[in-house]
Formats: sequence, C-alpha cells, structure tokens
Amino acid sequence: MIGEQGAFKVLALSISAVVLVGAMSGSDANYFARLAKGKVIGKNRTTTTTSPTPTPTPTPTPTPTPTPTPTTTTTSNLTYPELSSISSNFDVNSELVPSWGTGQIAASGVPDVVGAFRFICNAGQLLADDPIVYPGQPGRSHLHQFFGNLDANAHSTYASLRASGKSTCNSPLNRSAYWMPAMLDGVGNAVRPDWVSVYYKRRPASDPKCSLSSGDPQAEGNCISIPNGLRYVFGFDMISGQSPTGQAYFDCDGPTAKSGHYATITEAAANCPSDPTPTGVRNRLGAVIMAPPCWDGKNLDSPNHRDHMAYMVLNHNVGKWMCPSTHTYLLPAFTMGVWYTVDANTNKWRLSSDDMVPGAAPGSTFHADWFGGWDNTILSMWIDNCINKLLTCSGGDLGNGKQLRQYENFGYNASPRLVPVA
Repeated sequence: MIGEQGAFKVLALSISAVVLVGAMSGSDANYFARLAKGKVIGKNRTTTTTSPTPTPTPTPTPTPTPTPTPTTTTTSNLTYPELSSISSNFDVNSELVPSWGTGQIAASGVPDVVGAFRFICNAGQLLADDPIVYPGQPGRSHLHQFFGNLDANAHSTYASLRASGKSTCNSPLNRSAYWMPAMLDGVGNAVRPDWVSVYYKRRPASDPKCSLSSGDPQAEGNCISIPNGLRYVFGFDMISGQSPTGQAYFDCDGPTAKSGHYATITEAAANCPSDPTPTGVRNRLGAVIMAPPCWDGKNLDSPNHRDHMAYMVLNHNVGKWMCPSTHTYLLPAFTMGVWYTVDANTNKWRLSSDDMVPGAAPGSTFHADWFGGWDNTILSMWIDNCINKLLTCSGGDLGNGKQLRQYENFGYNASPRLVPVA
C-alpha cells in the first residue's frame, strides 16, 4: 500500500498548482511533502521515545448516542445497515468546479496499489461539546477544536449535519464533522491550526484483496462505501487510558525543524525551534492521527464509540495485515494531519484532554472524532473514481473532471491564531 509520505507529497504538488485557492509559499509545500512518514494502517510506528501511559481519573460513563432505525444496504452481495440517505438542500452543481480550472482527470496512482482522495480544511469552532460522547449536553466535554461543518455542536446528528452548515473542508457537499482536543498554549489561549490535511485511501473494490470471497488468501476485507450515520472515536481512550500503538504522533516541519515521529508535544517542540527565519518563516508543529478502517458491518456506533471499528491486524499465516474476523468490512482509511505555527510558548503547549489525566505528558491523550455527513452523490463520485479507479486525487478533486469548490474563507494561516479561553 502507498505510504503516507508519498500521498502527502502528491497533495503538496497538486495544491501548489491550483488557481482556485491561490498560491502557496515554498515553505507551505514543504509541510505537505513531509506530513507523514509512517507505514500502512495497522502497522506499529516508531517514535523517538515512548512515554508511559498515565492512569486517567475515573470519567463518568458517557450517555449513549441515540441511533435512528437504520435501513439495510446490499452491495456486491454484502448486506449492512445504514441510515437513509438525505439529499443536499441546495444545487449540488453550484458547489462543483472544473478540476484545477481545466477539468483535467487526476493521475493514476500506479504503481501504488491504493486510490487516494485528499482535501484540506481550515479550523472551525472551539466548543466544549462532543455530539458522539455527550450528545445533547453542551459544555460537558473538554474543549474541542472542530473542523468541517460549522454548525456542528453537542446536538448534532446525522440528520442535522446533512441539513445545515457551511464547511471548512471545501464545501457543504462535505458536511461531515471532525474534532480533536484543543491545543492550549499554557498562557491562557487555545492555538488554532493553520490547516488540516485529510486523506482517504484504499485498494479499488475490483482488487481481489478487497473481497473475502475472491479466493485470495491475502484479502484484507470486504471493501464497501462509508455507511450513512457512521461515527466513531479513535486514538487515546479517555475511559480506559489506553492508546492504539503507533496510530498517532507529533512532528515538526519547516526551515529549521528536525522532523520525526514524536510521542508527545514536548518532544516535538524540542525539535521545532520557534524563532523565525530572517524572512519571517516559522516552523509548524503537526499532530497526525490514523483512524481504524475496519468496521463490524453491524453497528453505526457502539457504547464506547470505538468497538464497532478496528485497526488491521497481522495475519501470521500469510504475513499480511488484514481486517480482523470480527470487523471484515473495509472502508477507505482516514488520516488527518493538523498543523500549528509554533511560537515562544510552544514548550508549554498541551491538549485540553491532557488536563483530565493526572500526570499525562503533553499530547499523550491525543484522540479524534469522526461523524460522517457527506452528500451521497459526491461520496460515490470520489469512491468510484479516486478510490476504485486507483487515482491520486488532491484538493477535493473527485476524479471525474469535477472538484469541490473551496471554502470561501480558506487560508494557509489561522486567523485568529490564538483564542483566549477561561
């Protein structure tokens, strides 16, 4: 499978050429080129040092998210539940433009074996809300930085996400909501990221390794689209105190950075000098996290919001990484890289969730939430073209000559970058 480094290099080259969003500086392109350097989903990653996992303070049991009655979808003789599709309440074509201004088709990903779909988000709202863990309870959670749907809050459901909201991830054609603990600077502010890089990748559905009935002993799972209503939490578990090995790390990039996979913010900051260059260019600290791509095919959520999803496991009989037998449905794998401009206080930075775990090293509680809200027509476009035709699509390019319109307030520097918090 394609490495994350290669995927983000393609993203850098494509984004730097687009006239729809404006020109990037040379340093910005370098950030994408070095965003992620790990192995494929499911494999352990090497970090510079390993911090012991602290024992979290007992957390009240979250309220389960109520789930509407799902319908049943059958695809390629596979049956699974999902919520009924909700069409966009605006003209879909009004949010599409010719890809890269010309309608060109994305390049083939060959010799890589996965298709990829990528886009860039800006930071959205800061809220102490979590519509997955604490639905209908505004202010209950630690402070979160949201991306995507600007209307997302504690009361969000699949139906409400589909019904309203501009999106900081290109267009309201993607009304999905993503969030993570807010970055705090230690002197009373939340630090907003400059941008968030997102990509989905997977083998094409026609690949024998994408079907457990193909007869291929190395089949990774049954490849399907993303079911309506799916939502999950991944990364550090605030209840159990456990974190999947190697699925998240911190990095630094820039003119004076020492890039690497760092287990904590402290380690990354030590290799991320805060002084600008003579021309005013600063390094950026990155937080990169990979979601589990394997689904149980039964539940759109689970009591702990995690058990219905799983990472690949090593099948020792064939020496390959595959979905576990309990989670055989393989979705496009989701990776998110969140990038912040460093400053004189970077050595004091921590995540809001770190404060909930006594003795936690800064960043050791890194986790994220995913709540789908795609327009189904657009979801099908990028899966059918970018993923299933093994293309390398960047910047919201849908692989068919069309591209998502860019977020109207898009920029490569957060504004405001610092937000005072109590």
